[in-house]
Formats: sequence, C-alpha cells, structure tokens
Amino acid sequence: MRPRLPAPTIRLRLTLVYGGLFTLSAAALLAITFVLVNHQYTGNFFISSGQQGVVASQGVGNLTVGPVPPKGFVVTAGPKTLITSRKVALAAAQSQSDAALHKLFVDSAFALALMSVLSIWLGWVIAGRALRPVRTITDAARDISASNLHRRLALQGPDDELLLARLETSFEAQRQFVANASHELRTPLTLERTLLELALSDPNASIDSYRHTCEQLLVVGEQQEQLIDALLTLSRSQRGIDSRQPVDLAAITATAVAAADHEGLVVDTALRPASTSGNPRLVERLVANLVGNAIRHNVDGGTVGLSTETRDGHAVLAVSNTGPKIPARELERIFRPFQRLDPTRTTGANGFGLGLSIVQAIAEAHDATITTTAPPDGGLHIEVRFRAAAAS
Repeated sequence: MRPRLPAPTIRLRLTLVYGGLFTLSAAALLAITFVLVNHQYTGNFFISSGQQGVVASQGVGNLTVGPVPPKGFVVTAGPKTLITSRKVALAAAQSQSDAALHKLFVDSAFALALMSVLSIWLGWVIAGRALRPVRTITDAARDISASNLHRRLALQGPDDELLLARLETSFEAQRQFVANASHELRTPLTLERTLLELALSDPNASIDSYRHTCEQLLVVGEQQEQLIDALLTLSRSQRGIDSRQPVDLAAITATAVAAADHEGLVVDTALRPASTSGNPRLVERLVANLVGNAIRHNVDGGTVGLSTETRDGHAVLAVSNTGPKIPARELERIFRPFQRLDPTRTTGANGFGLGLSIVQAIAEAHDATITTTAPPDGGLHIEVRFRAAAAS
C-alpha cells in the first residue's frame, strides 16, 4: 500500500515556497564564498605567505645562510649555491590548498543541509503566522451573515474591520432601500384597492361614478409605472455602463427644458458647447431629473438657471433654482433614495424621492462628480462635472 502524501494545504505550499527561498539564499551565499576562497586559496597563497628569500649560498671557506626556509623546501649543501626546490614547495602547497578547500566544501555541504532543515521549519512557522488572520476570518465568516454583520473579526490593526464595516453599511442601505420601495409600491396598491371597494360597495353607483373610479385607477397606475421606471433606471445606473457614445450636454439640456412644464417660472439658460461620452439615455435622464427637481421644488415666480460649458478639461452642467432654505447638513441626505426634506410630502406630484438618487447613480456610472451648495437666500445649486470628450 502506497503511503499517502500530505494534503497540499495552503500552509504546506507556503512552507515549501518560504523554505525553498531560504535554502536557495543559503546555497547562493555558500557558493559565492567557495568561489571567492577557491580563487585566492592556491599554492601561491602559501608560498607568498611564507619566508622570503629562500636561496642560500655557500662560498669557498665562507657560508652564508638566508632565512630559515619554509616546510617543504629542500636545501642542497655543497660547494655550489644552495638551491631551494620550488617544484617540491609548490606541490606541497597545492596539496595543502586542496585539502583546505575539500574541508571547506564538506563543511559548507553540512551547513547547507542544516540550513535546509532550518529553512523548512522557519517556513512552516512563518506560514502559520501569516495564515492565522485568514483562519480567523474564515471561522468568523462562517458565522457572519446579512443578519449579523455587526460582528467583527477582532483582528489587530486600524483598518482590519473596514471591509465588514462597508459591507454592513451596504447591506443596511440595501435593506432600507427595499423597505422604502416596498412602502412606495404598497401605497398606490392600497389606494387602488380602496377605490375598487368603494365603487363596488356603492348600491347607487352609476356609469359616471364607475368612470370616475377608473380614471382615478389610471392615475394611480401611471404613478406606479413611473416609480417602477425610476427604480429600474436607478438599478441600471448602479451597474455602470458597458459602452460610451458621444454626448452633447448642451443639446440634451435644451431638449429637457423644452419638454418641461415651467409655467410661472423664469428659466435662464446659458448653453455653451459641452461634449462628453457615455450612455446618452442615462445622461438624458440625469438632465431631466435635475431640471424637473429645480422646477418642482421652487416658488411661485421663481427662477431656474441652466448652463453648460467646457471648463478645465470637463464638461460641466450647472442647475440652480430658487426655493426654500436647505440646511447644509441636509445636502447629503437629499441624494439618498426616498429621502424628502419635507416629511409631510407624499408620493405624487412632488415625486418619489428618487430623482437625485438616480442623478448620483448616473454620475457615478460616468465617473462624474457632483457639487451641491445651498445659497443662503434659499434654493439649490448643483454642478455635475463630466470628463470632456477628446477632440476629434
């Protein structure tokens, strides 16, 4: 029966990677050391390090002896000059060099084997420490769901919980959006049911009363259709855009102004060329929502200002209107779905509370930025900056 190999876990793979890197580093260091020593550690190294002037000479009746020769030198005495055998000295020095290098190689191999074992152990320890937060996250993630995202991983570090905090915020916003959408859809359904029950419970109902009820139902159905269309637009905008086409902000704004009912208001337009790229239908909806919002939330005899221009490499759309004062702390809230500054406002002519939410979603899909200011005398000023289209 073949022995079973250990499962290729993440820790095992990391151990092999870390251990291999440590071993390669140690092997490279030992190899470089051996090459450098081998380059210098030769027979000449021993000779040059020994005694200098190894030649001794003998004259008639006079003997002159130089310094004591190193080991391996052979001195021949006689009537002639004492000659040192350099070949024998080189052979002895080379033998000593080879022995020293062999000893160095054996010791290096032993050290490398020891370092390999130590590297595997260090790799196992480091891999375990590196994977400890992952195990903590995995164990906690098994228990965390959309219903208890308030739980945290209890990891060390200032930003370790940022992801779950964002997820919790996203889930909370999604739940709030679904609750608000359900409420907005339930209201017209309840009204439809009430109208039908009143019409059917009236024993003296006539054709005219039934006709009136049907007309009311048509109005309520149209409101539902507008709400569903707004929700679909918001959903499409949040998914982003797949392709971009040339968009003329000035032309789209002029069309939106012509189609809007601004009776009783003064509309000032300054539409200069402002070209960008994106989804034309979504940009049309953005402009229409801004124009409609400026007209709807205005005062009798008020003004609406619309301008487009190309500024600092951006196609800029600016919409301003007169109206009631808006606290600065409420500017961010008006872009949230189903948020109305006036709590007494109901669904219908005043809108569904999705107009500016759709504007923000479309702007984010086009990488555009929105700047909102509330003038001290009332009203609202919104500026949307798109990236200008490249010149053809």
